[in-house]
Amino acid sequence: MTTPSRERNQSSSLRRALAVLAYLRDNAGRPVPLTRIAEDLGISKSTVLRLAAPLLEEDLLARDHETGWFRLGHGSLRLGQAYLSSIDVRNVAAEPLRRLQRAVRETCHLVLYDAPNVVYIDKVENEHNVRMASRVGSRAPAYCTAVGKAILAWLDEDAVRLVADAGMPAITERTVTDPAALRAELDRIRRRGYSVDDRENEPEVRCVAAAVFDHTDQAVAALSVSGLTSRMTPARVREVGPMVVRTAGEISRVLGSTRHGAAEGNVQ
Repeated sequence: MTTPSRERNQSSSLRRALAVLAYLRDNAGRPVPLTRIAEDLGISKSTVLRLAAPLLEEDLLARDHETGWFRLGHGSLRLGQAYLSSIDVRNVAAEPLRRLQRAVRETCHLVLYDAPNVVYIDKVENEHNVRMASRVGSRAPAYCTAVGKAILAWLDEDAVRLVADAGMPAITERTVTDPAALRAELDRIRRRGYSVDDRENEPEVRCVAAAVFDHTDQAVAALSVSGLTSRMTPARVREVGPMVVRTAGEISRVLGSTRHGAAEGNVQ
């Protein structure tokens, strides 16, 4: 029977072994000498070697035969691939999206990008009598929706050109139809961290959105908060914006992105 003392020792060893893995992960895949690992983690070289032994056996770590330096092994890649194959954006976003809706008490959407449009894949309605026109499975142009612009802001120029070349007809009186004006807005979104659709897609509706990034740090989805202008005032938009960005960052982290921090850091 395992004693409590032995269980504590095993738990401590596991935590330190995980610390070694995390250290090499954060070193951007570059090989690291034994001495540096020991010094930076505050443990002895002999302890590092002991912790590394089972990780090497499972190919979670690899060691250069000539230099003796450590790096992540191909077993780590297999774990990552297994994790990525098990996740789905809609499932990952479901609970954060519902928590956001409960906090803001407005309609929340989740979309995927399908150039030059976005596709609504989830929607959590508000508690008011007025409903948004969107529905799960429907499509909308990226250039005039907050969710679309939130994604476009983090894509390359070719993606923006594709959207512009597809046409930018006016949907409402406030729709931006000039590609140059759209590019200027995308620049503001990158600085601010979130996008705003101010009655551009539906009259009297304002939306606030932020991009969701996948494990390649590519913007692949976006989530938004939408409401009537009587409730979603400019002041309310500034209040909700950072909340949307934080929720998008939470989802991005689960998807394996490291880019969410840059987006969150720009929120104003």
